[in-house]
Amino acid sequence: MLSSDNLACVRGERRIFSGITFALPPGAVLVVTGANGSGKTSLLRIVCGLAEAAAGEVRWNGSNARSLGDDYRAELAYVGHQNGLKDDLSAAENIRVWAGIAGIAVDRDSARDALGRLGLDARAQSPVRWLSQGQKRRVALARLLVAKRALWVLDEPFAGLDRASTATVEALLQGHLAGGGMAMLTTHQDLGEIAAPVRRLDLDS
Repeated sequence: MLSSDNLACVRGERRIFSGITFALPPGAVLVVTGANGSGKTSLLRIVCGLAEAAAGEVRWNGSNARSLGDDYRAELAYVGHQNGLKDDLSAAENIRVWAGIAGIAVDRDSARDALGRLGLDARAQSPVRWLSQGQKRRVALARLLVAKRALWVLDEPFAGLDRASTATVEALLQGHLAGGGMAMLTTHQDLGEIAAPVRRLDLDS
């Protein structure tokens, strides 16, 4: 289980949010909402250990996530608002390079299979610079399929996707949750027909 206790975020002298407490069990998704500047991305980065909270703590199965270090990071996969792709590499190469940095062994067939599940099998060997913004987003999301992590943390995963691609990503999310995984994400749109517990955290309230 992922949980937090009274998290606070401060930028400079401005308090972005405080008192954020939630619990996310296996098989559920937590949707974080709020106006621009409310701290949605900051909250995700704190959960991932990429930023430090001004107060409070993130817990994984009851233990402080920061103290768990690599053991906690090995349980999560993060896709930020930026795709984090290298334009000169192909889509498949991007998957394999990212996986190597994360300590995950991914062969060419596995990378192509992940891209194929997101409708990019014909683009697997194309340099990323040739791809549309929606295709780049799907390459970034394909990393989730090779990571096989319990917790997905996603910042606007549907940005730049058309209706068909959005439905594909929703189906992958549904499969992840059905298998006992969990997800925490920000989005400006409805999740569609997700047959799993959907919890909501509004940073404006």
